[in-house]
Amino acid sequence: MDYPLVSIITVNFDHPEVTCQLLSSLRKVTYPNIEIIVVDNASPNDDPSIIRRSFPEITFFRSSENLGFAGGNNLGIRHAKGDYILFLNNDIEVEPGFLEPLVRKLISNPGIGAVSPKIKYFYRPDLIQYSGYSGINPYTIRSRGQGFRQKDDDRFNRDAPTAFVHGAAMLVPKEVIRKVGLMAECYFLYYEELDWGFRIRKAGYRLWYVHNSVVFHKESVSTGKLSPAKIYYMNRARLIYLRRNIRGITFLVALLYQAFIAIPKNAVTFLVRGRPGYFRAYRRAIVWHLQNLSGKGIFSNPTLDA
Repeated sequence: MDYPLVSIITVNFDHPEVTCQLLSSLRKVTYPNIEIIVVDNASPNDDPSIIRRSFPEITFFRSSENLGFAGGNNLGIRHAKGDYILFLNNDIEVEPGFLEPLVRKLISNPGIGAVSPKIKYFYRPDLIQYSGYSGINPYTIRSRGQGFRQKDDDRFNRDAPTAFVHGAAMLVPKEVIRKVGLMAECYFLYYEELDWGFRIRKAGYRLWYVHNSVVFHKESVSTGKLSPAKIYYMNRARLIYLRRNIRGITFLVALLYQAFIAIPKNAVTFLVRGRPGYFRAYRRAIVWHLQNLSGKGIFSNPTLDA
């Protein structure tokens, strides 16, 4: 096969030692034509300079402000030279031969707009985190992962179309990014890749899961398994996705479901379980939308050439 240049982008936010572990695994990849771009998202506590010192071969950018997941990756895209852009969470480690199957899939079918590998749990490598996604329920704005927390076996050893690729590891042709635009930065955290996948499919492309490419995910090192920050950004993002992508009578029904069922239920659950911090974070997410009813900035999509 040909080996077009692949630009690998990862975003660092504190925990530079975790990013260094990713970069160590990338030094072992067998794909011969890559560049690596690390964007530090204004780490507030941990000095990221160890990354540049330990890996002088990478391109390193330090943002003056925290741009979020989408903004940090978009900064990397603007400096990427590759024909294909690979996005990896900094808490990923890769197998040496993981990249060839992803590139081969895209080269073999120009109708595919993005691919993701099989993602397994780093600390439980017998379990799958991702082998594809179902579509998003237009009312709950939730999706179901294929193979999620299931034992890896022959059921997951075939390539398949998927409703969404996974933001922790996804490869996208730069030409697709030129047509569709960059990730929407209004999300800040969560749902960015789901929104992007929706836009890529809307542009006429398909998304695929590639089974013989494997990476290992250490899962939410930066925000924690569950925290007020995660609750705030996740629920804020869920409603942004609803406002951006659901239309017509379905939008009205979804809005009613959120207003009269989902939001009251979730709020009461946090209070009953004695989680006032979680409740306050959830309330902030809802209040943010009440304060931004005009939608200014919510519906914009930055472009590669802008």
